[in-house]
Amino acid sequence: VQLQASGGGLVQTGGSLRLSCAASEGTISTYIMGWFRQAPGKEHEFVSAISQTGEITYYGDSVKGRFTISRDNAEDTVYLQMNSLKPEDTAVYYCAVRTSSSYSNYGDDYAYWGQGTLVTVSS
Repeated sequence: VQLQASGGGLVQTGGSLRLSCAASEGTISTYIMGWFRQAPGKEHEFVSAISQTGEITYYGDSVKGRFTISRDNAEDTVYLQMNSLKPEDTAVYYCAVRTSSSYSNYGDDYAYWGQGTLVTVSS
């Protein structure tokens, strides 16, 4: 599976962005999908994950209530709607595929990763 993340950019505090993650090769419709982020000098941080059907979603504590994950299996695409953005949300955001059927918020449990898209939130 090859993933292509897009939608990053520069936004002011309080603004919104929607990230997309599309499968350019293979399908992601049968996999749990996750979003992670990495800020400069920091380790990967779990952001969100979604079940194969989209019925179950998970969020990291720092983004709960502000971010929403969704998916369109017909389009092999996962989305991350980010609202009320803060400067501390600045990071490279990555989408990833978990090939196991159980949920995980550990990056090492995800098998395939996209190239990342940069989100910068100005104060």
